[in-house]
Amino acid sequence: MIVRERPGSFVLIQQHDHALAAGEFARRWAKRPRPYEPAILAVASHDVAWKGPDSSIRWNEDTDRPYSFVDYPADEKLRAYTRGLDALESESAYAACLCSMHYGRLMREFGRSDADARFVASESRRQEKLKLGMDREELENLERNLSLLRLCDGLSLFVCLNEPGSSGYPPPYPGGFLFDDKTFQPVWEDPHTLYLEPNPLSEPFEISIPYQEIGKDRRPIESGRIELRITL
Repeated sequence: MIVRERPGSFVLIQQHDHALAAGEFARRWAKRPRPYEPAILAVASHDVAWKGPDSSIRWNEDTDRPYSFVDYPADEKLRAYTRGLDALESESAYAACLCSMHYGRLMREFGRSDADARFVASESRRQEKLKLGMDREELENLERNLSLLRLCDGLSLFVCLNEPGSSGYPPPYPGGFLFDDKTFQPVWEDPHTLYLEPNPLSEPFEISIPYQEIGKDRRPIESGRIELRITL
């Protein structure tokens, strides 16, 4: 779950819904990834593992707030990652390899436990197995497509973690929104319109991300959608 705190409440966004929004950024990237369809599937599906854990709100009694993707119980998170990657592999080996690489990099950057290290080792074996079935184009573009996945993940997190029109939450990765040796800056035109500087997109588009708002007393407040236009 993505958790955005307000003075008296929390805005909750399911991880898979955020990933679908990331996929919309990837679809409009002017310099298209190759191979196109499995790379886009990877971006849009990179958090499919969270569909089970995010199906209900779990409260962290130690912090007195809902669990987020940051502090979710580690063993359960790793099991969900593995199940999600197994399911994605049955649909697209290439997309599964990219998402496995993404999770592996996250665990190498932020993981601390022996379980994290075992997960990284297991996913490295998965990646090597999947690479055996790839052609030259697929192999040559893996790293660029992984960078696109991370970029679009970050742009969607920027939208989800900030109040509309606000830029207070920093980019999730060191170096900011960096891709193809360029740094992209999200700029609010107004609370419902965002553009990237410099512009890397082929066309404007709209995203709609569902959310739940829950009070700090744990009572539901409302459900709604983040409605945003991405312009050029």
